[in-house]
Amino acid sequence: MLIAATNVLTFPDYAVILVYLLITLGIGLAIGWRLKTGADFFLGGRRLPWWAVGMSLVATDIGGTDIIGVGGAAYSYGLAVANFEWIGCVPAMIVGAFVFIPFFYRSGVYTVPEFLERRYNAGVRSVTAACWLIFMACNLGIMLLASAKMMSAVFGWNAEACIIGTALLVGGYTFVGGMAAVVYTDTLQCAVMIFGCLLILVLGIVRVGGIGELRERLREVENREASIVAGVSADASLPLPQQATRGSDPAPIDPPSRTSLILPVDTQTPFPWPGILFGLTLILSPAYWIGNQAIVQRSLSARSEFEAKASYVWGALLKNLIPLIVAIPGLIALALIPDLRDGDAAIPRLVGELLPAGLRGLFVAAFLAALMSSIDSYLNSAATIVSHDLYKRFIRPDVSDESLLRIGRGTTVALGVWALVFALLLTRMSEQSGIYAIFQTLMAFFQGPTFAVLLLGILWYRATGKAALIALLCGISTAISLYALNQPAVFRTLGWEPLFRIQDPFLYFSIWSFLVTATVLVTISLLSPPDPPEKLRYVFRFDSRGRNASSRAASGESS
Repeated sequence: MLIAATNVLTFPDYAVILVYLLITLGIGLAIGWRLKTGADFFLGGRRLPWWAVGMSLVATDIGGTDIIGVGGAAYSYGLAVANFEWIGCVPAMIVGAFVFIPFFYRSGVYTVPEFLERRYNAGVRSVTAACWLIFMACNLGIMLLASAKMMSAVFGWNAEACIIGTALLVGGYTFVGGMAAVVYTDTLQCAVMIFGCLLILVLGIVRVGGIGELRERLREVENREASIVAGVSADASLPLPQQATRGSDPAPIDPPSRTSLILPVDTQTPFPWPGILFGLTLILSPAYWIGNQAIVQRSLSARSEFEAKASYVWGALLKNLIPLIVAIPGLIALALIPDLRDGDAAIPRLVGELLPAGLRGLFVAAFLAALMSSIDSYLNSAATIVSHDLYKRFIRPDVSDESLLRIGRGTTVALGVWALVFALLLTRMSEQSGIYAIFQTLMAFFQGPTFAVLLLGILWYRATGKAALIALLCGISTAISLYALNQPAVFRTLGWEPLFRIQDPFLYFSIWSFLVTATVLVTISLLSPPDPPEKLRYVFRFDSRGRNASSRAASGESS
């Protein structure tokens, strides 16, 4: 996907990019001088407004590679990818806002693993903290590498220089400003990202000739692909396309069209409706918005419980825009440039087609905004886990808040260096090594099990700490085993058929690992004595006036 020649940047473009980067760095440095304690660094002193936290939630969720990848998925598979926002994110954010976030906020915790120790035991906290730390540390390097490769391909920049420059910039203002710097820079980045992508959407619709003409052109593309498939099917010596894969001609997707949101169970895309409904809507998305440390930590930094809830609602409203400004441009690219071999080239090519010299810098700024907002969030959250769930919990329980500030900043530097070195090492590795697929699937390995443990722990008073630990380990083992058994080298050696026939079946990994974890937890809990009463303070229940009595008890409030 080398299209840098079509996206030549001029002096005005570089001027826009430079101004944006200077403003971002200035915000982070200005906030950093005010930090005095660990609470300031990790939670912004719990003084952040709802509108800033909500925009930070959106910016954290949408990374630089998502702008390219979601548009590319829409180009190759259709609008079904929008389900990850409309069906996946929005309902989970609303439920989280009014049920789970108030519960966490009143408990006064810094991390989700810390809450799980209060409900269960230190073992559950340690396992979940380790899972999130491994994922975040590795994902930091992968985000740096993937985004650098994208900038190198799209704009012709040196990949290693992009990695080093991004790590220094994002690590610098995160080190100085902590959570407050992350949230306020994310607010700017969210606004720039939305405006830049909206510009592509509007100019693209104008170029196509309107919504009606877009639908007509998409219909023509689908008819042409259908005729090609019919011609191929008539020749018995040629195999039917098995699946659409990036890096090849977009294979036709199932009827009715690329504008369909619901795809059948036997679709050749990664988005069959059972996976979307059961894997995404009921498990992966709630696990992400309710149990992801990088997400929940933002709401814990709000000024009040009301503002913590409002931040999620505001973020959900903004998330409704994301498919419109990110996925639909992929369909516009299909209408204007229908013969791309790589779907991921759709958005960069569209930028080259639509934006004149001078405005491309705005899109680059939007791309950089999405990139930096994800990296800074994971960097700060990983430092929080190391400082609170490992250092304070097991090494120095009596550490002062001022010392935690130094520990947090030191951890930020260490994680930044690790991400930088890891990304540079990955540049020497072949993409066929499976490193990308492994770490993109990593979240599905443990999100289903951790969500099952969290959900049952909050809603069922009979869940015990011993059962939760055993169930969590069983669920993670199940997800990893399913992944391993679905690899061609493994199931061919065993003489088996593949367990899942769709591409990238991570949604199904989450379903089965969630079910195994829940089953084991319920079974062992019923066979073992109940936990002591102090653990049940963190179980969700209503009093006679319909209020959550348990969270008030956990925070020390009276009835």
